[in-house]
Amino acid sequence: MSSVQDVNPMVRGIRAPTSLQNLAARIAKEIRQGAKKPFKKVIDISAGDPHSAGMAPISFVRQVLAVCLYPELLKKQSLPSDVRRRAQKLLGVCGGGSLGSYSTTSCGIPRVQQSVAEFIMRRDGGVTSQPENISISSGCQKTLSLVLHLMASGEGETQTGVLTPMPCPHTLPMLLDTCRVTLVPYQLMEDRGWALDLDELRRALETAKGRCKPRAIYISNPGNPTGHVQDKKTIEEVIRFAATEGLVLLAEEVYQDSVYGQDKEFISYKKVLFEMEKKYSETVELISFNSISSACMGECGLRGAYMEVINLDPAVHKYLRNMQATSSPPVLPQLCLEIMVNPPSPGDPSYETHTEEIHHIQTTLAKNAQRACEFLNDLPGMSCPPTMAGVFLYARLHLPPQMIEEAKRLLEEEGLFLGAGCENGQEDQNYHIRMCVLAPPATLDEVLARLRSFHLRLLNRFP
Repeated sequence: MSSVQDVNPMVRGIRAPTSLQNLAARIAKEIRQGAKKPFKKVIDISAGDPHSAGMAPISFVRQVLAVCLYPELLKKQSLPSDVRRRAQKLLGVCGGGSLGSYSTTSCGIPRVQQSVAEFIMRRDGGVTSQPENISISSGCQKTLSLVLHLMASGEGETQTGVLTPMPCPHTLPMLLDTCRVTLVPYQLMEDRGWALDLDELRRALETAKGRCKPRAIYISNPGNPTGHVQDKKTIEEVIRFAATEGLVLLAEEVYQDSVYGQDKEFISYKKVLFEMEKKYSETVELISFNSISSACMGECGLRGAYMEVINLDPAVHKYLRNMQATSSPPVLPQLCLEIMVNPPSPGDPSYETHTEEIHHIQTTLAKNAQRACEFLNDLPGMSCPPTMAGVFLYARLHLPPQMIEEAKRLLEEEGLFLGAGCENGQEDQNYHIRMCVLAPPATLDEVLARLRSFHLRLLNRFP
């Protein structure tokens, strides 16, 4: 291609990411090359990547994967016996007994699909889950992309639209662009802790008329990046709304393992759906997503996720499977996913250590979230609703526009990489920042110290 004009027009129409990631990489490179900065390293808390922030991986996960990668370790008596047994079983479901083989089916290794289905049944109190309704791929973005491509059609007024929460996961707007799907925003209620409002859903649907044809509604629960946890009543309302309007429910539930708000609990959309009348439980189309990028696993770089398809027309489901047939999911993240949904049981040699490590992650997250939220609310010109779950805080900046422009220098002056609220789809004049708080407490201390230093200097520049 000799010029930009040769690039696919649809690709040129994809919204560009912010330049902060490239700037962070450039500054980090300069530091490695000996450049003098007022800080020793760039701290990136813009994305939900706890291992990058310094959190330790779970021992059982890494031990089993290590043995699977190098089966000679099966002979090591120093490894717990349940680690070696699990690795032996997982290798047994791989083609040729090796991780280097292709996945045995394009939707995932059957044993892993079965483990996911059993996990869902335990989670939802016995609600039936069928392995054939489970599809595994290399990350939630990949699974969601398959679904969006399946439903994407039309041009202009007939182009597929997806009702999308504002704020939404920061990678979602670009994905919708890539799949040629129109983003139909519905605002979450910031003054109610980012709750979902049914009247706002109706308003958003009405505004889409003449602009696109909404065919699905995207839900993030627990909310990314808001940390809001939906209650049963809200979920029921959304399900009834989807049924009335003929919308497919796309429920991203990745942070289901990290609810820490007082008197809050995660309830899956599937569980609520199956407790409703048959006119809903047998008809509403629901596709739910989960991932090994969850708070407790934190294996973001391994890129593994599953989706469960409910009430989809068998003929449509067949097309979805056909789309997956072009590329089977990688094996290593599938095994990691199996470990996530099937952890050590009481009595296993690794159970106590595994339980302690999970507890440590959840406790660290809850304490960090409370401490950082209190810190942000104490800073002049900032506010942050208390979060209930997930790894992010999503704080609002009550600052004049000229000060907002100066605030963009935080990365250059302090080496602190926060996420910009505009990445989460917000296009109004309410400025927000996104920060991951799942990090070692000492790292969070440094983050808050750098943020305070910059913020106070900023206020002094504009007395």
